[in-house]
This record gives sequence, structure tokens and C-alpha cells, in this order.
Amino acid sequence: MSNNPPVRTLAWAGLVALAVAMGIGRFAFTPLLPMMQEDMGLGLAQGGWLASANYLGYFAGALTAAYLPWSASTLLRAGLLLVAATTALMGWTQVWSAWVAWRSIAGIASAWVLVATASLCLTRLAAAGASRNAGLVFAGVGGGIALAGLLCMAADLMGLSSARTWLMLGALAAAGLLATYPLWKAPAGTPSPEQAPCREGNGGGHPRLLLCYGLFGFGYILPATFLPAQARALLDDQTLFNLAWPLFGLAAAVSTLICSSLLQRFSRRQLWLAAQLLMAAGVALPALAPGLASIVAAAVCVGGTFMMVTMLGMQQAQASGGPRGQALMASLTAAFAGGQLAGPVFFSLLNEHLGATLESSLYMACAALLAGCLLLLKPFQEHAAGPEAGGLPDQSAR
Repeated sequence: MSNNPPVRTLAWAGLVALAVAMGIGRFAFTPLLPMMQEDMGLGLAQGGWLASANYLGYFAGALTAAYLPWSASTLLRAGLLLVAATTALMGWTQVWSAWVAWRSIAGIASAWVLVATASLCLTRLAAAGASRNAGLVFAGVGGGIALAGLLCMAADLMGLSSARTWLMLGALAAAGLLATYPLWKAPAGTPSPEQAPCREGNGGGHPRLLLCYGLFGFGYILPATFLPAQARALLDDQTLFNLAWPLFGLAAAVSTLICSSLLQRFSRRQLWLAAQLLMAAGVALPALAPGLASIVAAAVCVGGTFMMVTMLGMQQAQASGGPRGQALMASLTAAFAGGQLAGPVFFSLLNEHLGATLESSLYMACAALLAGCLLLLKPFQEHAAGPEAGGLPDQSAR
């Protein structure tokens, strides 16, 4: 008799893990920043450093996830425990230098949880012939963003301090850690015999996959960084602006569920290409036609595709990496984090020396995303293909 939990239980546990790691550990800082500015006197520069600390931590976490001598379940538990602890410590301490440390560690832990959850869930879902449930797992990111955003908005309306809100989120993260118990002990599934034979695509290998995912990180972070500032300037209603973040998360959650259904008809690469083209078009809109409508359209395009690409990228790593799928997932996450770090730095240098505008940042993001689309025109090398790997076989790879 198998020790593995039921497929839906596994998927829900994965959803909770990603909701805690990403919705709280990574992205809760976004709706909390205005509250910290108001009751803690946090400056914009200090807030920027805290965000950068989390980005750097995420990059470091992705790099270390590939080399730590820990099982995926150990990596998952350690990451979730650190997310819960550092989130609570953000409310417990009032020292900016300590906040930098907590946000850095939270970034490291978030990357560990993403890699571990993807490895544990995707492998076992594929082995059970239930890859369609991957959409439920990755909906956790958007669901966590929406939940954290709504909680922060409610706390703000109730007059709660940012410190108390951090503590509440820390308690929620601790509860989430316990809810991921189905992922702790059950062994990862082994691919079935029909999945085992290696089938290579016509072009490219892991370096092309890594570059493509890194360009996605570069192209995603620029609009994610600068579009909120443009929206805030155009929106007088603060409540409406606060609702934008939960709605962004909701769009991200729904997108992965839709993507899983579409994988019954299209290959991963086809859907990745379509999603990235849509993101590129949305990113370019506010630069081509400035205004609130364009910003809303861009938010829908980016929010509705960034988790689709994340899920498809992790599934592709599972298919391309074979026995070393977890290491390739970690490398992809590091490539994304590297692109995410490079984007704002590159724009800042151009702004300082060449006077680049916010619109220029959107054109840069669009160009990076389109360059990634070119890399998607040829199939990737794969070790496991077919619907059970997550998506129809790529016919052009045969």
C-alpha cells in the first residue's frame, strides 16, 4: 500500500506552502510598506533597501537550494519555519538593520520553499498521472498574495499598526507550516516506465532554458516595480489602490488553474510562448498609450501570466532535468532572481547616465520578454514527455 497522500491533499498542501512562502514571505511587504511608512517613519530609500535585501536573499536561496545536502521535504520545512519566524520578527523588532536581516532570510527561505514544493508536488503528481493538479499548487502564490493583501487592508482600516500586522502574518505563516504536513514524509513519486526514455528536442538545452527564464525575470520585475508608482499617481482613491494588490493576486491564482486545463490541449512551450507574448504586449501598453486604462490592462496581462510562466518553467525543468529536476528548478529560480536583480539596477544606471524615463523601463522589459519568446521557438531537451509531464508532447520535438 502506498504511503503517498491523496492527490488533492498533496496539491492543497503545496498550495498552502506557496501561499506562505510567496504570499507572505516574499510579497506581503508590498501592502505593508505604506503602513510602515506611516507609523514607523520608514523612508522610501529604506523601503527600497528592504525590498532589495529580499531580492538578494531570494537569489542566494535559489543558488543554495541546488547544493544543500537536504531532502526536498527538509528544505520545505526549514524554509517555512524561517518564513514564519522572520515575518513575526519584523513586528517584534523596531530596528531597521534587523529588518534588513529578516527580509534577507525570508528571501532565502522563500526560494527554498518554491524549489522544494515544485520538486515534491510536480514529481508525485506526474507519477500519479495527475499533473493537471499542478495549477492548484501554483495558485497558492496568487492566493497568498490576495489573502495577505486583504488582511493588510483590513488591518489598516481597523487602525492596527504595521508591527501588529506583521505578527498576525507570522502566526498565519506558522499555521500554514502545520498545514503542509502531507508533504513532510511521503517520498517523491518515481516516474513511470513510459516516462523514462530520454527524448531530445531539436535545439538547445538547459542554458537556453535558463536564459529564457532569466529574461522573464528581467522583463517581469520592471513593470512590477514601476507600474504601481504610476497607478498611485493616477488614483485619488486610496482604497481602490489598496484593492489592486489583492486583485493582482486573484488574477495570478486563476491563471494557473486555467493553464492546467489548457495543458490538456497544448504543449508547455506553446502556452509559455503565448503567455510571454501577452505579458510583453501588456507591458508595452502604458508606454505606447499612457493612462489609467493602459495601466489596468498591463496589470491584468502581467498578473494573469507571470504565474503561468513560473508554473510552466518549473514543469519544463522537471521534464528536462529528469533525475536532477530539483537542481534544474533551483537553477531556473536563480536565473529568475538574477534577472529580477539586474532589471532595476540596469534601469537606474541608464536613468542616471542617459536620463532614461519610466516609459523606457517598460520598453526594456518588453524587449527582454520578446527576446525570451525567440528562445521559445525551438523545443527544449526533455527526459520525460507527454501529458503526465505536464502538457501535450511537443510535436516539433519528435
